[in-house]
Amino acid sequence: MTFDRTRIADPTFFAENRLPAHSDHRWFADAHEASFGTSSFEQCLNGTWKFHHAKNPSLAPEGFEALDYDTDTWDDIRVPGHIQLQGYDRPQYANVQHPWDGYEDIWPGQIPQKYNPVGSYVTHFTLDTPPADGERVSISFKGAESTIAVWLNGAYVGYGGDAFTPSEFDITDHLVDGENKLAAQVIKWSGAAWIEDQDFYRFSGIFRDVMLYRRPRVHAEDLRTTTEVADDLASATVRLAVALQGEGSVRATLDGVGELTAGDDGVLSVAVDEPRLWSAEDPHLYDLTLEVLDASGAVVEVIPQRVGIRRFGIEDGVLKINGRRVVFNGVNRHEFGLQGRVMTREQTEADLKAMKAHNINAVRTSHYPNNSFLYELTDEYGLYVIDEMNLEAHGMWHAVVVGRVPLEGAVPGNLPEWRDILLDRASNMLERDKNHASIVMWSCGNESFGGTNLRDVADHFRSLDTRPVHYEGVHWDPRFPETTDVVSTMYTPAADIEEFLASNREKPYILCEYAHTMGNSFGAVDKYIDLAYREPLFQGAFIWDFSDQAIALKDRYGREYFGYGGDCGEAPHDAEFSGNGIFFADHSPSPKLQEVKKLYQGLRIEISGDSFEVENRFLFTDTSAYRCVVTLAREGRVVARGTVDTEVEPGDTGNYPLPVDLPDAAGEYTVEVSFQLRRPTLWGAAGHEVAWEQAVFTIAGSTAPRSPARAPELIDGIHNFGVRGRHFTALFSKLYGGLVSYRYGLSSDGGRELLGGIPKPNFWHAPTSNERGWNMPFRDGQWLLASRYSEAAEAGPSARVVGDAVEVRYTYELPSQPSGECDVVYLVDGDGRIEVTMTVRPGDGLPDMPEFGLLLTTGADYQHLTWYGEGPEESYVDRRAGARLGVWSGDVAEQLTPYIRPQEAGNHTGVRWATVTDAHGAGLRFEYVDEPMEFSALPWTPWEVENAAHPVDLPPIQKTVLRPALMRRGVGGDDSWGSMTHPEYRLPEGQELVFRFAFQGIR
Repeated sequence: MTFDRTRIADPTFFAENRLPAHSDHRWFADAHEASFGTSSFEQCLNGTWKFHHAKNPSLAPEGFEALDYDTDTWDDIRVPGHIQLQGYDRPQYANVQHPWDGYEDIWPGQIPQKYNPVGSYVTHFTLDTPPADGERVSISFKGAESTIAVWLNGAYVGYGGDAFTPSEFDITDHLVDGENKLAAQVIKWSGAAWIEDQDFYRFSGIFRDVMLYRRPRVHAEDLRTTTEVADDLASATVRLAVALQGEGSVRATLDGVGELTAGDDGVLSVAVDEPRLWSAEDPHLYDLTLEVLDASGAVVEVIPQRVGIRRFGIEDGVLKINGRRVVFNGVNRHEFGLQGRVMTREQTEADLKAMKAHNINAVRTSHYPNNSFLYELTDEYGLYVIDEMNLEAHGMWHAVVVGRVPLEGAVPGNLPEWRDILLDRASNMLERDKNHASIVMWSCGNESFGGTNLRDVADHFRSLDTRPVHYEGVHWDPRFPETTDVVSTMYTPAADIEEFLASNREKPYILCEYAHTMGNSFGAVDKYIDLAYREPLFQGAFIWDFSDQAIALKDRYGREYFGYGGDCGEAPHDAEFSGNGIFFADHSPSPKLQEVKKLYQGLRIEISGDSFEVENRFLFTDTSAYRCVVTLAREGRVVARGTVDTEVEPGDTGNYPLPVDLPDAAGEYTVEVSFQLRRPTLWGAAGHEVAWEQAVFTIAGSTAPRSPARAPELIDGIHNFGVRGRHFTALFSKLYGGLVSYRYGLSSDGGRELLGGIPKPNFWHAPTSNERGWNMPFRDGQWLLASRYSEAAEAGPSARVVGDAVEVRYTYELPSQPSGECDVVYLVDGDGRIEVTMTVRPGDGLPDMPEFGLLLTTGADYQHLTWYGEGPEESYVDRRAGARLGVWSGDVAEQLTPYIRPQEAGNHTGVRWATVTDAHGAGLRFEYVDEPMEFSALPWTPWEVENAAHPVDLPPIQKTVLRPALMRRGVGGDDSWGSMTHPEYRLPEGQELVFRFAFQGIR
């Protein structure tokens, strides 16, 4: 048999000589091997291979698999690895667009011919242990994107076309003694590429492990473990079905329970009394040990298999785990890191630890099966998994939407040529992953519209397994509602979900994607969480997504940055649409996690003046599992601390007195209730906080009066108004329309200048990714003009003495259409404290402004920021639940969050006061007057941030830009392609607004 490359465009050609899919268990020669996790039956072929790159199949080398074909002059390449990250082809990020769109006029059944990179690989190996009589050897490519053909010692072995599940081949008959030549050819796009249109970087190559497996003469080829839990949860049965090759038998023991016995059907089983049930809260795994015996009774294989005993399914109309209604606090996760989709077990484990530490309890494998070790780890750490097969036909679905393809031409749709490949991919995933307790649903893929083929996939899952089946596409193509067991949608507003469920109560409802966290996002997500605990049928959602997909690059000056679509010279592309993680590209946490952790916490806490109430939303964990610490503080200083023993059972509510008393002394106090791990876990140290709440109390009374200062002197010059006090001077220009100088701390040279330019009203910030998605620059551009090009009215400023202070007033004309006005009134007292009152009168018909405040600049040396407000991370009016009131500090240079495309970031809400100081403690202090304000301190203006395509493109730091504000528009995040920030988190439209704050020098 030979490999016929011309067949790869045919969607019905997806495998040749590939072994049937089977469970992902490992087998060992004896118990000693098993205890160390090193199997003599396995040999890893990862490492350095020889490599040839061709830009299309016609240029690929012919006959390179032959023993006499010399590949020593070929390049070296790392396996596993993407060729695009090793100097060949180029990374290409595309969402819906097919990578070849506009370059070649092709349709399903065809593949690109002019540019379709082909990687030809060669390595040599010698078996660690040659097969004995009756033994077989296979080679398994755990992941090769997107198709792979394999030869051994010149003989064609087989072909596999599912990139994200193993392509395994029996090579026994082609092995030779000594060195063997292994050759493989990976083609980037096959006929299946039309259903591999996931929202990700388009890579190719051998990107997962390559393993040799030796099968003894009697071998357990497949295991199927199932658990059945009694209605009262007091007992369970563990069953084990083994597909045995060769003459022999199986002996199995469940640790702590006993030996399994065979029934009439050959299935082994054991009863378990009072089982410890697996859940995300208590992911207990039983150790099942199998011994495979040959006909003589000798043990030839030992197989350790971990078993989670649990019951999951739709009961009483809702999704339940072990009899309790579950809410998915979920996240989608592309298998992606700094090496693309080449992920190690250690990197994956770190991801799962981070999920658990931030109260995430569920993950969807968007949009393909992951490495097997992910499921081993989710079993161990406790996460509910929606396992999704390798399918997305978004581009062809869009072709139907825009009318390029009729409904009957939808891919995969009802087209018979696509049915078998879908069923194959479903089987590959299910058969490999079926024994993992953490998998609670099978998903038919993503964004592939609908049709009979997907319906048949769902039925296929049900014919093999009892877990519910998920598919979101039914929402768009409702012809076959039976395709999915749950209602699943994406990015549906919480209010719309509630309205839908008022009259549609046939199935549980989940959002398989929501809260599109592209750039500065994740606003108003609390509405979804509230709904999940108010509406039984709404059972949670999965954030899009876990981490930014970005490529580590260097600019022309050698400066490192994370690139996105287009940065590798690719086209078509979808720019920074890949940057939507709650973690950054290097998997470090983003500020959005502050909100994720708070909203996803399992305890809802309410604090009153002398007590607190705890609602336990966990399903199986009593609050006594956590240490409860109560802290009383005043402006960030701890006044008192105490602990409380709580014992609130799952689903119940308890009330407890506070162990601390509010003082009589006047001031603002916080009371914080924190629940922390008593003991270390796999994912968190003792003391790790799992839930918290904070309440703010103001004790009325007199505070220490300010010493009255001598009234400042008003100087009415020809071109300036001057205001002078004992320690400061302020200069208000009649020529240039504003405060041109403020010096605090007088000296022989006139004193330290604290202003770097004239403060101006500001209504603009650099558009966020979400704002760009609804075309905010086009809608709101008038406010950019108003911010950059306002002018003081020709009448000039006015100045007068008001009591013991001097008032200077400017009116700014705003160059919007229609025009508006903004008054800025400075009230200067004898201590140099300047109270600013801003009153804006927008032009009729203008949209709401992105923000309203004052923009001031000072020297770059004033780089240390301290604020008494909400923190420690950035916060916005619709993303502040996770922020705590306290005193926080940071460097100004680090305040702009490094989203992969610079945008509005670094804001702080609820600010009472803030200081920016230099190394000697000199600088400026800002204070709220009427209500706590918002505050931003960055090294760049909003327009400098907006003009930068990447953080590395920002100009050198020359100043500190300060923006006290009444409010900035919330970040939004229902989606990033049209949904605006919710109205209650936007400034009022078309009405006069007033903002007051004060500032003063510090020396």
